[in-house]
Amino acid sequence: MLHRFDVRVRYADVDPMGWVYYGRYLTFFEIGRAEMLRSLGRSYAQVESEDGVLLPVLEARCRYLRGARYDEAVTIETGLLERGRATMRFGYHLVGADGASLAMGFTEHCLVDRSGRPMRPPASLSALLDAAPRVDDALAARMTGAALSRPGR
Repeated sequence: MLHRFDVRVRYADVDPMGWVYYGRYLTFFEIGRAEMLRSLGRSYAQVESEDGVLLPVLEARCRYLRGARYDEAVTIETGLLERGRATMRFGYHLVGADGASLAMGFTEHCLVDRSGRPMRPPASLSALLDAAPRVDDALAARMTGAALSRPGR
């Protein structure tokens, strides 16, 4: 089961038409990622300060399925999608209060030290990632498949 975190759409999140501004969905992804790590026992800030690991984004994709509106309750579902030697990919699924899928996507991160050199995760971060919920194969295919990467669109 993916990590779940509930948020409510704020007025600052919506555009003049009353829909959540498209760029805010990436903010929801960040909230989901940070809260998932916190639920596993370490905050993003602790990973940076104690492990010396920074996680810059290499790629971000979002497939918009149904817009969210001001004051709507949204659940951010987050899980680990893939792990490489010095990279990781998190998957996200945003769900409205009615159960409808709002958006889904992923962010890919490179692990770097404070000087910006790629690194492998230290043991403490590896243990944290080992405990992270995994995105199942069916949802992973929806998050990363042809629906998210249609050339020429």
